[in-house]
Amino acid sequence: MGLKQSRRKKRVEDGSAKAHLGPMSEPQIHDSGPNWRRMGRAIRFLAEHYTEQPRLEDAAEAVGLSPYHFQRLFTRYVGVSPKAFVGHLTLDRAKAGLAEGASVLDASLEAGLSGPSRLHDLCLKIEAMTPGDYAKGGDGVAIDYGYHPSPFGTALVMATEKGLCGLAFCDEGEERQLMADMRVRWPKATYRENPERTKAVAGRIFETRDGDEIGLHLLGTPWQIKVWQALLSVPSGRVTTYRDLADKVGNPKSARAVGAAVGRNPISWLIPCHRVLASDGGLHGYHWGLARKRAMLAFEAARYDERPSTSAIA
Repeated sequence: MGLKQSRRKKRVEDGSAKAHLGPMSEPQIHDSGPNWRRMGRAIRFLAEHYTEQPRLEDAAEAVGLSPYHFQRLFTRYVGVSPKAFVGHLTLDRAKAGLAEGASVLDASLEAGLSGPSRLHDLCLKIEAMTPGDYAKGGDGVAIDYGYHPSPFGTALVMATEKGLCGLAFCDEGEERQLMADMRVRWPKATYRENPERTKAVAGRIFETRDGDEIGLHLLGTPWQIKVWQALLSVPSGRVTTYRDLADKVGNPKSARAVGAAVGRNPISWLIPCHRVLASDGGLHGYHWGLARKRAMLAFEAARYDERPSTSAIA
């Protein structure tokens, strides 16, 4: 079940734990860029109010900035103007690209888990946990974590010694629920608060430069990993459907099982489960909230679409 919604490069480096999270420890948010928090609020505001065609002044007021400074900061951090971003917040463009997304998947799985995958300007190096290790519920695995501002709200960044193993999002004040949601996936792992390590990872994720690399340590069943691998084949600015994913992973009748695997994706954004639409082109479910999914699609479309558009991602 998704979290309650409200208004509201190189390879992953090794790092020693600074503190251990006790069951009742209060989450501590560590900024990796103070303005990302404001921009995350702005993106959320625009995603929730895009049908009203909000004025620049309305969005600026929502984040406590003057229209002039808001326009400058938003364009700098998001890569496009607020007006252009709002123009990509309908699903018309995404729906039109469904057929193209399906064709991309035809040749998507040739490299296998040993091959690198490209996302934006990142190179993702993937290592999967063995089925035996996964069955142990993370026993013997140490997971460092930290909270950091991002374009999509507060990001929980989690990493093992082998790479990034978790990336999840929530609104401010929901950090405790977010951590509980992620801990269920590896109930026997050891969790250590280490924001200094995860801050560097967050910087590579949200402020990427060409050539950056991030190692992913995938903790899932063989079926889930197969589905996540297929997701990595859907390029930025493209979308696919659960039905097409099921077809490409070898079982055309498994759309429901594919949907379940997509919903268990532990590395949001980088493994782009937000690029999966229903067969009718609608958003439907998203573990981290439909407003966030819409914002992610618009963010990608606005930054990577070579054809500026005034209509956009429904």
